[in-house]
Amino acid sequence: MKKDLMEILACPLCKGPLQLNAEEEDEKEVVKGSLYCASCSVSYPIEDTIPNLLPPEVRNQDREVA
Repeated sequence: MKKDLMEILACPLCKGPLQLNAEEEDEKEVVKGSLYCASCSVSYPIEDTIPNLLPPEVRNQDREVA
């Protein structure tokens, strides 16, 4: 995920700001980490440069099906 996306990303639940927590980066973007909403206390994973902004209930359903 490119860091400049932080300017336009918002929590899908409350539309509040997200905090970036980068665990792994390359010279261009965040490869692994998370986006955290302090208002909702929800964390959204970033894996292979792709942020997963699905609500937690939907993400958990996807895991159960797979």
